[in-house]
Amino acid sequence: MHLPDEPEVPTQINIVPMIDVIFAILAFFIISTLFLTRSEGLPVNLPQAKTANVQPSTKITVTIDPKGQLSLNRQSIQLDGLETEVRQLIEPNSEALVIVQADTVVDHGQVVAVMDRLREIPGAKLAIATKQP
Repeated sequence: MHLPDEPEVPTQINIVPMIDVIFAILAFFIISTLFLTRSEGLPVNLPQAKTANVQPSTKITVTIDPKGQLSLNRQSIQLDGLETEVRQLIEPNSEALVIVQADTVVDHGQVVAVMDRLREIPGAKLAIATKQP
């Protein structure tokens, strides 16, 4: 007795669960990278600006707190020593972004004095930290 051949069902791969797993992993990485962004400066009340642009992370941050105290990468520093310390952080023949974070109550003259010292350093590009309104 001869049995009829059963039609061969083509093999299929169900990719719906795989897509769900990929989206879950993608969501995890997106959410975790949002928490990894951090400010290198001290906490200050930054001025608001509608035209603020996001800059890449930098290793040189100069902070002026509400009392007028200067900090370079969270380390207290005097204005006279600022230029030499920043020069040591910038590699020779290269450019580095120096972010100035000044509190809103800091005197404009002090911010200009800090920026003037930083502009004397070859390879230093200045940026002023602000926040979106």
